[in-house]
Order: sequence, then C-alpha cells, then structure tokens
Amino acid sequence: MRLPQARLDQVLDRFHEVEARMGAATDGVEIVRLSKEHAELKPVADAVQGLARARAEADDLKAMTGDPEMAAMAEEELRALSDRLPELERRVALLLAPRDADENASAVLEVRAGTGGDEAALFAGDLFRMYSRYAQDRGWRVEVDSATEGEAGGYKEIVATVTGEGVFGRLKFESGVHRVQRVPVTEAGGRIHTSAATVAVLPEVEDVEIEILDKDIRIDTFRASGSGGQHVNKTDSAVRITHLPTGIVATSSEKSQHVNRDKAMKNLRVRLYDMQRQAKDAARSDARKSQVGSGDRSERIRTYNFPQGRVTDHRIGLTLHSLPQILEGDLDPVLNALIAEDQAARLADLEAEFA
Repeated sequence: MRLPQARLDQVLDRFHEVEARMGAATDGVEIVRLSKEHAELKPVADAVQGLARARAEADDLKAMTGDPEMAAMAEEELRALSDRLPELERRVALLLAPRDADENASAVLEVRAGTGGDEAALFAGDLFRMYSRYAQDRGWRVEVDSATEGEAGGYKEIVATVTGEGVFGRLKFESGVHRVQRVPVTEAGGRIHTSAATVAVLPEVEDVEIEILDKDIRIDTFRASGSGGQHVNKTDSAVRITHLPTGIVATSSEKSQHVNRDKAMKNLRVRLYDMQRQAKDAARSDARKSQVGSGDRSERIRTYNFPQGRVTDHRIGLTLHSLPQILEGDLDPVLNALIAEDQAARLADLEAEFA
C-alpha cells in the first residue's frame, strides 16, 4: 500500500504540535490530556519518520546507480531496501488504520456455564484456568470479583478483573460461545457429549463517565462462597447491584461488604459502558461486517474437540491439533491468527479510504 504523503505529513504535524503545546501548557488537566495523546502518537510518528528516511535513502540509491563506480553497490543495497519497504509501509498503515479506542485497557472477564449441566460448569472452569494461565504468562494480574461453583466442580459463573497493558486488545475476540466435545467424567457409557460455556470480555476504562442514579439501582446483600470457593462468608457481606433500566446485574463476594459494593459498582459501570460500545459497533457493522470481531455473545466461535485433540475457531476457519497446550494457556497461536485477520480487515478499510 502506497500511503499518501499528505496523510503522513498530517501525523507528523499533529505530533509536533502536541509536543509544542506540552512545553507551554500550565493547566494540569490539559497536560495529562496532551501527555496521553503524545504517548499514542509517538509510535506512529517514529514509524512515519523511519519510513520517510527509508524512502529518501531509496531515492539516493537510485541516483547512485547512474554512477559506474557506485552502481553495483547501490543496486545491491537498493534491492535489500526494496525488500524492507513494504513491511515498513505495512507497519505505518496498521498504526494509521482505525483501531479500538480501548485496545490497551485492562478487562473484565466473565465465564458462564451454558448448556450441558455439570459438564458445562466443568468446562467453564477449564476455560477460566486457561485464561488465568495465559494471563500469568504475560505478567497480567487476575483478581476474582465473584464466583459461583458448580456442584461437580468448575463454575456456574465466574467474573474476574484482568489487569495489565493491552489485555482487552488481545482477549476481546474471546467473547462468544465456546463449545466442548468430550466424554464427561460422569458418563459411564463412554459417549461423547457436547456442552458449552459463554465468555464475555469487557474493557475496564477508568476515565469513562457513566452516570448511575440512585433511583435506578437496587442493592441486595447475601451470603456466598468467596473467590474461587476458597473462603466461606459467615455474614451477608456479598453484594448484588441491579441496574433497573437495563436489568444488568453486578455482584461481588469478597469478605468486606464495603469492598464488595465498590467492586460491584465498578463492574456495573464497565458493563454499562460495554453496552454502549456494542450499540456503536452494531451501527458500524451495517457499513462493514468483520469476519472476526462482532463480539456477539450468542455467536458460536470455537469448538474444543477432545477425542481428536483439536481446537477449531469457526470465524476464520482455523484448526489446530494442540488442544492440551491451548487449555494450558498457550493461546497465542489462536489469538495471533484472529488479530492478523482483524488487521487485514482494518488495512482493507484504510486502502478503500485512500482509493
């Protein structure tokens, strides 16, 4: 993709303008805003400047090919540079392509058992363990907000906050229905059963303003097992907050009722924000249908087939015969493929914009 020079100049002009304004700003709020924009623009500006240097070098080498004494060396260097230029342009294009504003945010992860009874709860537990292992490998922190265990193990539902750089950007494609095909431990006849669990990944955005009126919520307290079932509350300290206009329910079941109220309110804001995001995404999807990222909670996105040891992502037709490794947290082969597909779609949008 040959990026228009005017678009590249626009990026650099804005970057230099933000730098100049940062040096002159005295208002604390403006300094914070400019600093955030500067941090977002710097990788783009660096990539644009790198591309400009490479293009200028290519022009110089082309001129040198007319010199008999320098031609052989210039042509060799020009071939090497020509091989590098498309990747430099692709990197700049990806940075310029429309991207999710919440890409770098932490996330709230919700896993719920679907059809399949006890086996679905066990599978929900397997999925949560998979995400926890993946988070651990990437240095993210996982904090359970609430959990309801299944009678045979696993979870009927579990909600956790995953904190770290770029959590939402990597996990957002996990939202949807995950299906498992295996022989349950409770199956005496050895028959393969199909069960399901739903996953929702919501961005945790700290500076978003979501107005919640007291008259629009109902707060209930109840007794529940603690995070992951490791503790048992002796008092009614768990908190459930219901947002009456939308019916959204947020819970937290730590030992402190005060902590639970704060956590549940935070979770409620996250879910209301996600509802607004989904409404915007639905409006945008009328203009472009992404093969990957609808985020539809009811969409069947992946099947984990134990007898054949394979995992299939139905959105991009990807099948990997490494089910044990994936359930142990080796998710990058799946996530990288999904991210690559999303990048291709975003590049196609950018190319259409420049056409």
